[in-house]
Amino acid sequence: MRHGDKIKNLGRTKSHRDALLMNLTCQLIEHKRIVTTLAKAKALRVYAEPLITKAKENTTHQRRVVFSYLQNKEAIKELFGTIAEKVAGRPGGYTRIIKLGIRPGDAAETALIELVDFNEIYGKQSAKKEEPAKRTRRAGGAKKKAEAATAAEAQTEAPEAPAADATEATEQQPS
Repeated sequence: MRHGDKIKNLGRTKSHRDALLMNLTCQLIEHKRIVTTLAKAKALRVYAEPLITKAKENTTHQRRVVFSYLQNKEAIKELFGTIAEKVAGRPGGYTRIIKLGIRPGDAAETALIELVDFNEIYGKQSAKKEEPAKRTRRAGGAKKKAEAATAAEAQTEAPEAPAADATEATEQQPS
C-alpha cells in the first residue's frame, strides 16, 4: 500500500528521477513550454513551481538554493531575470498543463506544460488589467455587499436628477 506516499516515482530511482526533473525544468525555463507525458508534466509542476517562487526573491541565498536543484547557470539567469519579472505579481500557479491525447507509438498520454505568463494568446487579456495581485484568497464578502449597496443607492438617486435636467433643456430650446 502507498498510504501517505505523495511522490510520483515515475518508475525511476531517486537519482534518475532527480536528473529527469532537473532537465525537464531547465528545458521548461529555456523554451517556456514543452511536450511530455502527462505523468511527467504533473511531477514537473510540483518540482518547478517552488523554484519559480524562490526566484521572485532575487538574493544570493535563493540563487544558490535554486542552483542546487537545477545545476544550470543559463537556466538560473533566465529564471531570475525574465521569468521572475513576469511572475512577480502572481501568487502562484505559474504553469499550465494541457492534455494533448495519446501518443501513437506507445499509447502514452501526452501533455503540454507551459509557463502561464509567457502564452501570447491568453496573455493579452491579463496584460490589460496590470493590477497587483491580491495577497489573500479570501474575498471579503462584507466589503462587496457594502459596495453593492452604495452602488444601488447611487442608481436610485441618479434617475431623479437627469429627469429635471431634461425638462429644463426642453424649456430652453426655441420652438
